[in-house]
Amino acid sequence: MANTETDSQLARWRKSSYSNGSGGECVEVAANATGGFVPVRDTKTAPSGPILTFPATQWTHFIEALHNGDLNA
Repeated sequence: MANTETDSQLARWRKSSYSNGSGGECVEVAANATGGFVPVRDTKTAPSGPILTFPATQWTHFIEALHNGDLNA
């Protein structure tokens, strides 16, 4: 799994469009992820905090479900 410190330092992190400046909803996704995994982190703990990695296919299904309104909050 591509989740080393070097990999995270090279990542171009993109903040969620739902993030705000007051500390809420702060999720970032590595825009240039390779190796079939998508790294995700909490902006508040970056850059040294934990990084979750998801299989790219499952991440795609998750994003599609969000866009389709298939997930309940």
